[in-house]
Amino acid sequence: MTSERAPLEVAALRAMLLAPAGPLARLDVVDATASTNADVVAALRADPASWPHGSVLVAEHQTAGRGRVGRGWSTPPRAALTCTFVARPRSAPATFGWLPLLAGLGAVRALRATVGVPAVLKWPNDVLVDLGPGVDDLPGWGTARKVAGILAEAVDADGPAVAVGIGVNVDQRADELPVPTATSLALAGAHDVDRTTVLVALVSALDDVARRWAQAEGDAVGSGLADDVAAVCATLGREVAVELPDGSTLTGTARGLADDGALEVEVDGTVRTVHAGDVRHVRSGPPAGAGAPSRDEQQVPGA
Repeated sequence: MTSERAPLEVAALRAMLLAPAGPLARLDVVDATASTNADVVAALRADPASWPHGSVLVAEHQTAGRGRVGRGWSTPPRAALTCTFVARPRSAPATFGWLPLLAGLGAVRALRATVGVPAVLKWPNDVLVDLGPGVDDLPGWGTARKVAGILAEAVDADGPAVAVGIGVNVDQRADELPVPTATSLALAGAHDVDRTTVLVALVSALDDVARRWAQAEGDAVGSGLADDVAAVCATLGREVAVELPDGSTLTGTARGLADDGALEVEVDGTVRTVHAGDVRHVRSGPPAGAGAPSRDEQQVPGA
């Protein structure tokens, strides 16, 4: 029953995560809201100084979450971890395309290390878990299912800011999932479904990634983060069909990531660069969690 699900341990979270003990500048936890991203975007515009870099809003229950291209979703109270982080990058806006991928890298690392699920990244902003034998093979998904999603929104708030929303399905039952392509940590065999534990791990992993990115002034390639993303990205090396914003579909092989985080897709011997689109994995590629070749190893024909 949803009423039996434990609330977040807010006092413990504040003690561990807020400065000076932890990396966060602000941590707010609310019982319910329509969308943490919408709330943070509005707050950044209304009072930018109150939401510095490293601020986080967490909701025990999100009733109208938003995904890519305006898709809506909701979860039972206390069944998911729904939160939005504030990033104030000092690098050029041209580097911001890496933020969903870097957030995905942090989420993958947190879930692998803390709850023991073989999470991987699906370009550009989904976290998947392969549920293996005995699970229906769904077109475009195989036996993988989405366990987390990411939505990054740039905001002008007395300087550039980005609201990075992350939603993790934690302990939903199968009948509580919104779509057949979703799963939860509990259904994926996680050995810990305590949302407080997951949030602490997520903040720690994201902070590590953010520090490396900032120290490199937004250079994901030079910092090695581009290789780290490629190593956990299950899209690379696969046959993919990309539904583009104009309604057309691009089918080819995902060969690598461009310097700005875009997906490089080889179509009939020519590489096309995709900055936005919904990706379906047409054929099986590298085993989930096995990683992908580094940028130096990727064989990408001339653009």
